[in-house]
Amino acid sequence: MPESTKNTVRSTIRDRAEARLVATAFALPTMVRRRITGPPVQKDGLTLHPDAHMLLTLSKARPRPALSSEAHALAAARAELARTAKMMAGKPTPIHTEDILVRGADGSLRARLYIPTHESGALLVFFHGGGWVQGDIESHDAPCRLLAETSGARIVSVEYRLSPEFPFPTPVDDAYAAYRDIVTRATELGTNPARIAVGGDSAGGHLATVVALRSRDDGHQLPAAQLLIYPATDFHEKSPSRVTFAEGFFLTTANINFYERSFLGVNADPLNPWVSPLRAPNLSGLPPAIVVTAGFDPLRDEGESYAQKLRDNGVRVVSRRYPGFIHGFVNIVGPSATARAAVVEMGGMLRALLNDSAHETSCRPQP
Repeated sequence: MPESTKNTVRSTIRDRAEARLVATAFALPTMVRRRITGPPVQKDGLTLHPDAHMLLTLSKARPRPALSSEAHALAAARAELARTAKMMAGKPTPIHTEDILVRGADGSLRARLYIPTHESGALLVFFHGGGWVQGDIESHDAPCRLLAETSGARIVSVEYRLSPEFPFPTPVDDAYAAYRDIVTRATELGTNPARIAVGGDSAGGHLATVVALRSRDDGHQLPAAQLLIYPATDFHEKSPSRVTFAEGFFLTTANINFYERSFLGVNADPLNPWVSPLRAPNLSGLPPAIVVTAGFDPLRDEGESYAQKLRDNGVRVVSRRYPGFIHGFVNIVGPSATARAAVVEMGGMLRALLNDSAHETSCRPQP
């Protein structure tokens, strides 16, 4: 057997063993888990959820590769995220998927279509998180499967080009081009163009907000709704939660600074609404939104500020904070029953919002 094949086998065996270890640790009784993690963590009037505490404790035993723009370091960081996401995914939700291509700003992009068992007739264009630097359709396969099945919406998960190789505006342009391509292919993709929503987590949540803004400003088909999961919305000013949760809760200040430098490149203006949607002077006329935040997340406050600004501009908003969780919790639906329940709840909220939007559209007077 070639050495490369042996290494692959060893890696697979190791990953499966670690996944079983993680699942076992999460399944331990609370009192036993406390002996591993230590006493409850309390900060900013919140208590860290035991599952988040366990995840942070286990992650200390295997530190993540340092983030760097050097090619080998980027490759290592991306591979580690892919490996961790797979380990935390659990048993895949059994729904039909198809790998497809969608149009980006400059050529084709990989994408994956998820078809739920009981369809509502809607579709969600989903952009993955990872700081615009990491992630792909594989890293977010588990939450997309679960969101599709619980919302009833088909999902097209889009693999946009990553920074720092492709800084702003490339990821934004790719996301917008992909959304517009999917709208034009609505019939082919099994949906109505008026029932296509946008969404994503973290960096992907940011891209979804910009797609909605650009669609409004360009006079194109607006998304039916927005699902914004702990979105990044402000590069201009640090919110209090960025300081409060700067260290020790997965997404650190050093991580954020690297992601921002990579995404912004040398020419991006932090006040540009495509960079900082929270700084857009006017958010009126945007689609209804679900804004999800995590209590122990540095991005918490800017996500909640964006939700409030949408409300202030007359946009319907459903906001939900998961108080005991950290950034990235939608990617631990395998070992964490609570994270899984949260994603199921998001799917239910999306189903309700899309159904309401469809009803409002059907009730409007026809010209």
